[in-house]
Amino acid sequence: MKLTVFGATGGIGQETVRQALGAGHRVTAVVRDPARLSVTGEGLEVFRAELGDPAAVRPAVAGRDAVLSGLGARSRKDAGVATRLTRTVLDAMRAESVSRLLVVSAAPVGPEPRESGLVDRAVRGIVSAVLKDVYVDLRAMEDEVARSGLDWTAVRPPRLQDKPLTGRYRMVVGGFPPKGRFAGRADVAHAMLAMIEDAGTVKQGVGVAY
Repeated sequence: MKLTVFGATGGIGQETVRQALGAGHRVTAVVRDPARLSVTGEGLEVFRAELGDPAAVRPAVAGRDAVLSGLGARSRKDAGVATRLTRTVLDAMRAESVSRLLVVSAAPVGPEPRESGLVDRAVRGIVSAVLKDVYVDLRAMEDEVARSGLDWTAVRPPRLQDKPLTGRYRMVVGGFPPKGRFAGRADVAHAMLAMIEDAGTVKQGVGVAY
């Protein structure tokens, strides 16, 4: 497949590029600073762009089978970037008639698992309070995506870890894995790639966790 990855220098973004290349896909990595992209390989195109102008990124999405986005705030002070930058991606995709989109969101944006215990609910509440501005941004981003008319999927991991790919994560369409407190960035990237052709995940939020 021909894929475009936004946020390609982030933790999940770099893993997505690396794994997609390893699977034989052709990948366009959209970055502001190519020096921050450590992944190389046959089939990789590095597309340098500022995400303020949809017209500037249209060539990066034209003719692609799917777009995957790891765009989001790196800290509370960056809250707002997920919605703003994703809006540019949506406009470019619609202009180029590219429909499949997968975005990284977060577990607190989705529904509370019915099976959650007291500890899980307490931890979720604390994290949501501390990162309130970030999650407000991600909710607004998901709302924009849902209104886009595209074939979207919002991938919602909990607290992220840097660890090797395990493939032992759980996915719940429209919900979240019970007692799922962590997910590795490599496994989230793996899940995103696996969902590209999964019709059951279209126009759905999908919880991913161990």
